[in-house]
Amino acid sequence: MSLDQLLAGKVLLVSGGTQGLGASIARAAAEQGAEGIVVTGRTPEHGLAIAAELTTAGTPTEFIQANLTSVPDARATVTGTIERFGRVDLVVNAAGLTTRGTMLDTDEELFDAHVAVNLKAPFFIMQEAIGHLLERRTGGSIVNIITMSQHGGQPYLAPYVASKAGLAGLVRNAAHAHRRDRIRINGLNIGWTATEGEDAIQRRFHGAGDDWLARASASQPMGKLGQPDEIADFVVFLLSGRSGVVTGSVIDWDQNVVGAHD
Repeated sequence: MSLDQLLAGKVLLVSGGTQGLGASIARAAAEQGAEGIVVTGRTPEHGLAIAAELTTAGTPTEFIQANLTSVPDARATVTGTIERFGRVDLVVNAAGLTTRGTMLDTDEELFDAHVAVNLKAPFFIMQEAIGHLLERRTGGSIVNIITMSQHGGQPYLAPYVASKAGLAGLVRNAAHAHRRDRIRINGLNIGWTATEGEDAIQRRFHGAGDDWLARASASQPMGKLGQPDEIADFVVFLLSGRSGVVTGSVIDWDQNVVGAHD
């Protein structure tokens, strides 16, 4: 298999696929020959725009509006994909909540919101998708976007870290449970990434000005933050058969090395 058209003939569901990294993954999948794509999110304006963009470029793409704090909404993204395209072969859980909270100031509502979006929604999306794949007996591939912060993270990310560390464990558990069904499940711990969402977070919670990205980039070992298009290419590779038998891996996709010190 060559390193182009990696997803030829496959139907892909991308939660959180309406902007940022999720949208980049949808674009990369389209470039790699996906037969159909569904993107989900809360904002119709963004979702309909990316769906129109990819459909016009030649890849049929649908938008499903979903509030992932709702388990029925999470499940409906899978059933909606099947209704539109007749099946789902691949899933990416890219949606994520990153609002700040420390161990001391996080209230129950904030904690529950992080667990709902970052852990519960991926759980039930995977449950619905795996059930479908088992009925079809075709195998499949799932990639979960996690975070380098699940290794410990910053003090102001307490509920985020708790939920994403749970997702990392879930990846390993589900991958082990379904390896003989030829359903591969992997995770990607992404580092600091330049997205629209990160820009909003920096401005809202950290008082960042217009030069924050330039300053942040200059502080990094390779002179830039993670780029969504580069991450997206790696996700497509993990989804594809070209990544072979890899399953249960939670891969650090970053320029900083956990456990290493200057």
